[in-house]
Amino acid sequence: MNTYAVIETGGKQYRVEKGTSLLVDRLSAKEGEKVALRPVMFRDKEVVAGAKELEKVKVEAKVAEHLRGPKIKVFKYKPKKGYRRRAGHRSELTKLEVTEVKLLGRKPAAAKKEEPAEAKPTAEKKPAAEKKPTTTKKPAAKKAPAKKTAAKKPAAKTKKAAPKPSSKKPAAKRKKAKPAAKKDSDDGS
Repeated sequence: MNTYAVIETGGKQYRVEKGTSLLVDRLSAKEGEKVALRPVMFRDKEVVAGAKELEKVKVEAKVAEHLRGPKIKVFKYKPKKGYRRRAGHRSELTKLEVTEVKLLGRKPAAAKKEEPAEAKPTAEKKPAAEKKPTTTKKPAAKKAPAKKTAAKKPAAKTKKAAPKPSSKKPAAKRKKAKPAAKKDSDDGS
């Protein structure tokens, strides 16, 4: 029975064996570099699918080249509306050649991350004489209360707007506002 693994990269899963070449979404690695792929399942004499056992599985591939996929044309069209949109794209791809698929006897050591020497803070950079002594902040002085201005006049009352008729009632049954009657000049005064 062949040894193979199912790996995940770029949100997609691929079945790989030693010597397999496959196209995946663009990876940040340069051409010729080795890339470790994340296994989802491994099969040799028995199937390995548990998270702890998969830590022992090693799937390694070499970046063969970076290339672009075929041009895909997208055309949106709505008849009798004059709506036409044309677009397209080419996928950025990476060609991988699988060099190693195996189950290790124990979990591989975690890769150490090296920090550059410049990034590490050192106490020798600033002598003790140049350090500023720590001082406590004084509380801010209280401000004098603002002067009172002349009393403002109360705002004029505004008339309430007539409520809008409900849109649920038919137009024929709505009550129309009656125009105000004009006052005659000879009221007897």
